[in-house]
Amino acid sequence: MSIPLSIAWTDGQLVILNQQKLPHEIDYLTLETIEDVYEAIFTLKVRGAPAIGIAAAYGLAVAARRHHTETVEAFLEAVQTDAEYLGQSRPTAVNLVWALERLLETVKKAETAEAGKALLLEEAKRIHQEDEASCRQIGEYALSLLEGQERVMTICNAGSIATAKYGTALAPFHLGSERGRKFEVYACETRPVFQGARLTVWELQQSGVDVTLITDSMAAHTIGAKGIEAIIVGADRIAANGDTANKIGTLNLAILADAYGIPFYVAAPASTFDLATRSGEEIPIEERKAEEITHIGNQPVAPLGTKVFNPAFDVTPAHLISAIITEKGIIQGDFQRNIPEVLNLYAGKGEKS
Repeated sequence: MSIPLSIAWTDGQLVILNQQKLPHEIDYLTLETIEDVYEAIFTLKVRGAPAIGIAAAYGLAVAARRHHTETVEAFLEAVQTDAEYLGQSRPTAVNLVWALERLLETVKKAETAEAGKALLLEEAKRIHQEDEASCRQIGEYALSLLEGQERVMTICNAGSIATAKYGTALAPFHLGSERGRKFEVYACETRPVFQGARLTVWELQQSGVDVTLITDSMAAHTIGAKGIEAIIVGADRIAANGDTANKIGTLNLAILADAYGIPFYVAAPASTFDLATRSGEEIPIEERKAEEITHIGNQPVAPLGTKVFNPAFDVTPAHLISAIITEKGIIQGDFQRNIPEVLNLYAGKGEKS
């Protein structure tokens, strides 16, 4: 049993696990151009907010190779254009823009185009390494919160293949498996593209975790019938007041946790926080194509011409969240005050005002 990985920089090339093919085929893709990276992010070949950020960072470094400019100023303009292009691939995941902005800030130090290319790659590798370390720490904090709790529910895929390694919401299960600690995980299938069924179940099985698949509509019954003791989910963006955007269906679970009186935890790295966004009302919600609901694979399951509303995310209000677990600590209580205190994100130190 081993923890699967989604992204690697190997022999000077960006390689990703093609998550569209899971769980039936283990397919690794080499992304050679910025267009390859954009398409991989947009079509969910690589997905999960941290993994998207890592892929975009490497993508910017890959794109920089093709720029042969006479001046460093022209090079920086070209890199800026590339970053704006990649930033449109998945607008809800704040890690994407965070990673690109971090590389743009770093490359400003370059005195030549060649030096800029090296700086971009170094920073992309640093982001990759930092994410693995932060996910491990998130797992440690999550294990402390889940002490004495074995039956846990999750939705979507906030695991190793959504990050550099270990994941966010799934990190305690991977770490627990490494240490012999047992969990019973109940994974929602996660409509519309079944990321819970295809990815979370597969990933936890690879790691030797006891996992049971349910449909999204079974969550309420399962919490009562199976004695679920906690719910833990990931996040794509967390606003300054603690409101959290995550895969559609997360809000349902938060409401159920409140009704059943069990804790509802959000696990995410510091890079997922967007203090420039005051509340969940300001978070853009991506809508995806109707076929993801009207079809399963290429097979239609709804009448031709059926109208569809297909938001990819929903926003859980902060008052339904028991704690937010980060690599820097566990945030509880007054999120508006405690988020910057725990993360040390103040104006000029991460917050955009």
